[in-house]
Amino acid sequence: MSSITTHVLDTTRGRPAAGIPVTLDFQVSDQEWKQLGKGITDADGRVRTLTDPSAQLIKGIYQLTYDLESYQPGFYPHVILVFRVDDPNEHYHVPLLLSKFGYTTYRGS
Repeated sequence: MSSITTHVLDTTRGRPAAGIPVTLDFQVSDQEWKQLGKGITDADGRVRTLTDPSAQLIKGIYQLTYDLESYQPGFYPHVILVFRVDDPNEHYHVPLLLSKFGYTTYRGS
């Protein structure tokens, strides 16, 4: 079954970022998003289950929202990553590397 997962690494501390609330939303229309799931990064900085394991992803636009303010106050209180799912049969892994004054992301495997 297809899924969306994420992994957050704190590049300042050189370790996983545990305890960050993450939400996953699907874009229903230009102005409307539907929440599909939520979780909190574990000790390894991962949220392994953001979607219902029995549900199939659908093509469309998704967003991951990370509440960084609850982890460490910094320049970016929230990070919102918007991405496209073109093949609903694939697994989508979205790593986030963060520091107090910046972040980067990519499509992982």
